Amino acid sequence: MPAVAPEVLALAQDSALLEALRAGDERAFLELVESLHGGMVRFARGFVKTDTAAEDVVQDTWAVVLQDIDRFEGRSALRSWIFGILGNLARTRAAKDGRCVPLSALQPDDGESAVDPSEFHPDSHPRWAGHWAKAPEPWPEARLLSREALAYIRDAIERLPEGQRAVIRLRDVEGWTSQEVCEALGVSEVNQRVLLHRARSRVRREIARHVERRNP
Repeated sequence: MPAVAPEVLALAQDSALLEALRAGDERAFLELVESLHGGMVRFARGFVKTDTAAEDVVQDTWAVVLQDIDRFEGRSALRSWIFGILGNLARTRAAKDGRCVPLSALQPDDGESAVDPSEFHPDSHPRWAGHWAKAPEPWPEARLLSREALAYIRDAIERLPEGQRAVIRLRDVEGWTSQEVCEALGVSEVNQRVLLHRARSRVRREIARHVERRNP
């Protein structure tokens, strides 16, 4: 019996969940909130100034989801639709709070050289598609997994331009597919790929500098 493709399985799960949500199943909604809420707060925080503002935007997003769930047509994954709403509300809140994040931030900067794709495994790689093909030396694994190093990586992501930060958070922090990211952010596959490569390259350089300073 052939294996079920992940996208087919996801659509089936979305269909069952949608049916429950539209029927007013409170337990289904709470389980959805539990599975997505943390990632939504992290994503919103990339646009707004404070953790409180991020929580507010996420709460507003859930309100819109409940209000508009009957209008969802299933043209994208359910969580892509939810994060699309979240992104729009977060940008609106950012503009209101004086931290405007233009939609143009999701377009690659033509003045910046693209990262050489050969630095990363191709999408056809069976396990590490899109990940760095070779780590710079020396990168002690124990040190990279330390609380200090993880905090440094989070800070490096925070310092990225808005578009790069949004894409790398969804791809590498939340584990989304490229298609889901394109649907949620409304960007093309080419733009998503360029933004992700540039984000990974910048974070990689930051980690390399950190390791060199800590391991002279």
